[in-house]
Amino acid sequence: MSSELTPEYIASLRRTSGQQKLRTAFGLYWSARKLKAARLREQHPDWTGEQVKQRVKEIFMHAVT
Repeated sequence: MSSELTPEYIASLRRTSGQQKLRTAFGLYWSARKLKAARLREQHPDWTGEQVKQRVKEIFMHAVT
């Protein structure tokens, strides 16, 4: 990824406040959860909303990087 970081992008990151970086990170996290839920609903159309919600919770609790 470091080869993709242009000086302009780095400068932009430096100008971004910590609060905005945190907001962006939270937004990405919740977007990922929504995408995972959508995929689970597609794979398991017979599951209830609660089952999908519980499985998303389990997946994200045990996620590793």
